[in-house]
Formats: sequence, C-alpha cells, structure tokens
Amino acid sequence: MPSRATTIPTAAGSPAIVAEPPTVDLTTTVGGVSLPNPVMCAAGTAGHGAELSAFVDLSRLGAVVVKSLSVDPWPGNPAPRVHPLSTGMINSVGLEGPGLAAWANAELPQLQRAGARVVVSIWGRSIEDYAEAAEALAVLVGRHDQPGAIVALEVNLSCPNLAGKSMFAHDAPAAAQVMAATAVAGLPRWAKLSPNTDRLVQVATACAEAGADAVTLTNTLLGLVIDIETRRPVLGGGGGGVSGPGMGPIAVRAVWDVARALPQLPIIGAGGVCDADSAIQLLMAGASAVQVGTATFADPRAPQRVLDDLTRWCHDHGVTSVAELCGASHR
Repeated sequence: MPSRATTIPTAAGSPAIVAEPPTVDLTTTVGGVSLPNPVMCAAGTAGHGAELSAFVDLSRLGAVVVKSLSVDPWPGNPAPRVHPLSTGMINSVGLEGPGLAAWANAELPQLQRAGARVVVSIWGRSIEDYAEAAEALAVLVGRHDQPGAIVALEVNLSCPNLAGKSMFAHDAPAAAQVMAATAVAGLPRWAKLSPNTDRLVQVATACAEAGADAVTLTNTLLGLVIDIETRRPVLGGGGGGVSGPGMGPIAVRAVWDVARALPQLPIIGAGGVCDADSAIQLLMAGASAVQVGTATFADPRAPQRVLDDLTRWCHDHGVTSVAELCGASHR
C-alpha cells in the first residue's frame, strides 16, 4: 500500500512533504477462517466468557478462544492450582468447566454482545468424549440465534487417553481418530498439540490427513515444582503445565519444524507471546496467527497491547501486511 504524505511548515516557511507510515493490512486467514488481525486469546487464559471485556474490546481481537469445555460439567483439580515461576507459571487447573450447554446459555451470549469472534475449545478422555462434544456443539450452533459468532473449533488433544498409554497429542493414530470424530461439528477444526513429544511433526501430519484445518502449536510443557519445606508438590494435582515467556523459543521451534515439514498446513502459534517481538517470531517461523495466554494473567490488557505493539512495529519497519511476516524466516 502506498504511504500517505502530509505537508508541514518548515523553519524557513516553505512547506515540506513528510511521508506518513504505510497503512498495515492486519487481516489473516487460518484454514479458511478470515480474521481481522492475527492476535487471539489462548484457551484457558481468558475464561469461558467475556471476562476480559472490562479491559479489552474483544471485537478488536482476531478471536477469543474460550477455556476448554466438555459435554458435562467438570470440577477440575484440587487447589492449589497455580504457582508462579521466574519464567511464567505452572498450573494444574484440570480443565474445570460448566459443560457445553451451560456455557452456551450463560457465557456465549455475553461474547456475542461483545462482538467477539469465538473459537470453542473442547476436550475429552476418549474418542467418544470428543465426538459427543462435537455433536453437542453442532446442535448448539444450529440452535443459537447468532451462530456466526462461533468461527472455529479448537480440539485440545493434550488430554490423557483412557484407552491408551499416553495423551492423544503424543499418539498420531489416536490424534487422527479424534480429529475424524469431531468432523460432525461442522466447523473449521484446529488441532491443539503438545510440545512434550519428539513426534510433533508426525502427529501434525496425521491430524491434517484426518481433516484438521490448522494446528495450534503449542500447549504447555509438563513440569513439577516441589516445596522444599513440606517436601511435597506445590500444586494440588501434583505436576502441571509450564507456560509463559520461557516457552517462547520452544513454541517457535515447534512452529518452525511443522511449517518446514508441512508448508501448506495453517498454524496458530502459542507459547510465550507477551509483546511484538515474541508474536513476530512465531509469525516468521510459519504461523498465520498467534495466541496470547499467560501474559494475560499479569496484564488483562495484554492481548490488545500485543496487537497495538505489532501494528506499531509494522509501521516502523515499513511492513504493509501481516502476510509479509508469515513464514518469512523460511523464504
């Protein structure tokens, strides 16, 4: 896009032409889902509804990914659930949620009124759990007054597989079965994968072949913190998921590896996004969009701040389109 020009008076009285920064085209596309910009809230960090609307205009964000939901209510793990780290935090919330029907009645209308583009995250401990959640979501979308508010389904595969020996995100065939089973939702599907495996590319490939429109990279790292006074884990659930700025290089590597192996598969980068630099690294590594997670706990305005900082960086560096950044480090 061409730069605009402004005429300003000089000390000598003659006009000078000063070029204004070029307008930045922030639009992006993730597996057929068009978004006004590439910055979203990550699942589990913005609640189930419009909690952040007191701090952020949710309609300005690319999308809001709600905390993962199952068909039935789930109480989550025992307290304590969150513990701070020098690099972020570790949590063992345990996917607490009200269930899809209760969420649709109480929380979805608030998100719609806020003008948010909603991505629903679902979870399960069996393929049947995921299928039931997808079916329930399809019914809710078809029944709701404003179904267009829900733009995609994010399938959280970082859950223990009760029928197998590891979580779905560590098992390519099992992950593929889940993605195939969720097709009934009738929405674009994003597979959210785990960094805790050396088979990430294989799992991403299996998900894509099973119908995933995109992959979200990545979920948290497995971790454990021990209280040396009590000699017990600090979290009520024992181990937990590590997130925050320290996750940044790990997420960038995950995006880089999958983008290099599967250049046609859209990617959403998640992990360590707290400013323009961390977001741009993920975009350059091959992501088409990013999610802001742990930074929101420290600053509820973080998603909007990241978007503003990203826009400013593009202005300052003469970047006229976010598309110029996506996958730039591979070109």
